[in-house]
Amino acid sequence: MSAELTTKMQGTVSVQKIVIGFVAGFLAVLAFHQPALLFLTSIGFAKAATYSMQATAPFGVPQVLSLAFWGGVWGILFALIDGYFPRGAKYWILALLFGAIFPTLVAWFAVAPLKGQSMAGGWDVYRMMTGLMINGAWGLGTGLFLALG
Repeated sequence: MSAELTTKMQGTVSVQKIVIGFVAGFLAVLAFHQPALLFLTSIGFAKAATYSMQATAPFGVPQVLSLAFWGGVWGILFALIDGYFPRGAKYWILALLFGAIFPTLVAWFAVAPLKGQSMAGGWDVYRMMTGLMINGAWGLGTGLFLALG
């Protein structure tokens, strides 16, 4: 018996693909997203803590692990659609764009208001660009880890 989930939209999806997507997205936060933020902070473009161990609500999980968990959730979605991406250079462009656009828009317009924060970083251009760049780096990293998996 194979480990597959049946969906109405796409037929079957392997549990392995979901797990690999989660792991790829989780690791991409640690190996791409956070280093990109560290770089932007080191050159004065961004002002943010990297690899923050500050507890997050409601469970007190360190911020970096919370980010990595949500990176894993986004990684599942990425893994489910990356089969539709063309291969070659276009794949990497789409990986970058997927990461830069979708998680960033959700962070700006859903997560921030839920946390009582301003939408889109208060429309501060540097904060907005930072979100696009670090999430784009996450997208590249997730694509790389998926290619290796």
